[in-house]
Amino acid sequence: MFSTFTWLDYSEQERRRALDVISLFKLQDTRDELGLASIRDAFAERFFPGTTTIQTRARYFLFVPWLCRELEKRHVASTHAPQRLRRLEEALIPHLMNSKDVDGLIGREAGKTVQRMPSSIYWAGLRRWNILIFEGSLAQYFRSLDRFYDSSKGHRSMLDANAEIRPEPRNWHPHLPSPPEGFPEDASLMLDSREAAYLRERILNTCPGTLLAYLADRGERWEWTNFVWFHDLAAEFPNGISHGLAHARLFSEVMHGAARLYNVMLAEAQGREDLTEKHQAAFGVWAEERQAQVQRLVSWDLRDFWTLVSAAGARVTAPTRTFVTDWIERVRGSRHPRHMLASRDTRELIRRREERLKKGRARLSNRRHLELWKGDSGTSQLDFRWTVSQRLLLDIIEGLDSSGHAVRAHA
Repeated sequence: MFSTFTWLDYSEQERRRALDVISLFKLQDTRDELGLASIRDAFAERFFPGTTTIQTRARYFLFVPWLCRELEKRHVASTHAPQRLRRLEEALIPHLMNSKDVDGLIGREAGKTVQRMPSSIYWAGLRRWNILIFEGSLAQYFRSLDRFYDSSKGHRSMLDANAEIRPEPRNWHPHLPSPPEGFPEDASLMLDSREAAYLRERILNTCPGTLLAYLADRGERWEWTNFVWFHDLAAEFPNGISHGLAHARLFSEVMHGAARLYNVMLAEAQGREDLTEKHQAAFGVWAEERQAQVQRLVSWDLRDFWTLVSAAGARVTAPTRTFVTDWIERVRGSRHPRHMLASRDTRELIRRREERLKKGRARLSNRRHLELWKGDSGTSQLDFRWTVSQRLLLDIIEGLDSSGHAVRAHA
């Protein structure tokens, strides 16, 4: 077993370099143009439960409950709670802007006009990690506050009367760390060791057996990578994780070609030679990479893949399964994947898929919608929320080491 640590000098310069990689990666469009979301999200939740693609930094998992508990402390009425929480979240933005680390700050560009606040972005994740005990939506939480105050008052009355005690009403995990002195005026996005340890404990307790928990438990920093299968420790991942990740990687790599071909077809339909050349070149790179790894693709057990997808909870429609299987078989059956670029049958497969998904809004059959195309649609290769999860995990690992004490090694 791995018994030593290889620590990286994770300086501010390296942090910036890593975040530049994120920015470049996100330049490619991430929309689900070919209807693969059910499979993508099933794998993402299997590997990184509680995360979403629009989360940014781990400390928001604490900011949100701290601000909500401030509402509860002030007994803000249900009718006023949404507006009051919004104001608290808006007020947090300039305080964070004054800190040294503003990467991933929600509202950094839009300020108080930001559309989605951290509470809505992190709510499901807070519940998944059992930081939030309340089981409803954010709107339901607001509506429940008046009843919560009444229940809390009744509980205190029973304590005073030495009556039979019912469990104390709670919306939040009992061991949630308190906000540090000076919050929110001195807020930053960096976790201290106490907060990082709490978030790691929540992950280990609520997400055992997942890749998220495995990496949080190892507590080791790594070189930034765009895909988790290139992680420094990938060869040491437990068998259950490696098995699922092998299927996810093949699915990501193979279906990326379908998105590339779709963009070639859109560029051609618009009559844009520059974009056509750009997307044809990208398809060519994809084709060469698949040809270089043809043996892995040929030996891919699709029956096992679909069994795993079903076990992961994906609700895959019959047309989606047919499309995915047809595309994979065409890649596997081609002499070289680059020949698929000129295949009429393969192009018709893409065309039919878009028409089934979008009907009258399909760009390849509706000139008006084609004219609205901006030149790049869904070309980002699926990473199953790794980009976001990587940042959250590194926040936690940096926080664990902020006290100067090494994270425990595994013998």
